[in-house]
Amino acid sequence: MDIATEPTSSSPPPPPGHGTTLASKGSSHAGDRVFVALSRGSGITLLVIMAAIAAFLAYRTGLAVSKDDANFLTTSEWNPAGSPPVFGIAVLLFGTVVSSIIAMAIAVPIAIGIALFISHYAPRKLATPLAYTVDLLAAVPSIIYGLWGAVFLVPYLDGLNKWLDEYLGWTYIFDKTSDGVARNLFTVGILLAIMILPIVTNVTREVFLQSPKMHEEAALALGATRWEVMRMSVLPFGRSGIISASMLGLGRALGETMAVAVVLSPSFIISGRLLDPGGGTFAQNIAAKFNEADEFGRDALIASGLVLFVITLLVNGAARWIIGRRKEYSGANA
Repeated sequence: MDIATEPTSSSPPPPPGHGTTLASKGSSHAGDRVFVALSRGSGITLLVIMAAIAAFLAYRTGLAVSKDDANFLTTSEWNPAGSPPVFGIAVLLFGTVVSSIIAMAIAVPIAIGIALFISHYAPRKLATPLAYTVDLLAAVPSIIYGLWGAVFLVPYLDGLNKWLDEYLGWTYIFDKTSDGVARNLFTVGILLAIMILPIVTNVTREVFLQSPKMHEEAALALGATRWEVMRMSVLPFGRSGIISASMLGLGRALGETMAVAVVLSPSFIISGRLLDPGGGTFAQNIAAKFNEADEFGRDALIASGLVLFVITLLVNGAARWIIGRRKEYSGANA
């Protein structure tokens, strides 16, 4: 009995996308070209804006320096209403750098510890609300931190200042020679540390959460303790992220204005005694003096802004250089 069969085709089924028309391919290529053009244009626009800001600051700085009879960097006086005004760049540079160093020395180790606890140690029921709390602290306006610092932090740091003066006054740094409340660079550094702590913690936590689980499991399988896993796997992987988070916090510390203005009692004196009232920062001085300054005084304030601008660029450039050197050892390319 013969069974009639339908002729079958031996050709393979068409591959996916075989029906794509030339028009759709052309449309895809056009979309790619538009995306590349927009990306390139955005980058060029950003560079143009940065160059315009730098040119404006340099131009106004040139006007101020050409009319100034004092030394631009080393003079520690400020009198923008006088004739002629003199600069206080040295004092502002000293106060900005010292307060930021104090803030970073306090905030970064604590932020790394909190990030490790949330990402690898805390149970989920505790880690989730703790992470939300840190996120909320990062969103608090700086003026709120400043008011809290002036009302609560300054009075309660008086006892700490006396203790440091009594036991560590021989170091000169903690030698307190004047009476009064703790409106000094040490208090400003502690306040800035509290302000940048949530930012550094959030970024560092997200980096730690991206650590390769296979690396951690391999270390545990070899008999490593929990801390050894953190030290050999998580921290090396997150080193570049820690540096980026620290630089982000440092940027806020360098440019903080209102919180410093509320807490600090400024004076144009350079002193290594951190517990004595006085000091100043670029941002705080610009905010406090801009409205009352005349035309030349505003140029002088813009000149101090140029110095802060250059410092910020140098700090970020150094951070990018360090990250580039450490990237191949971080495990990010594994």
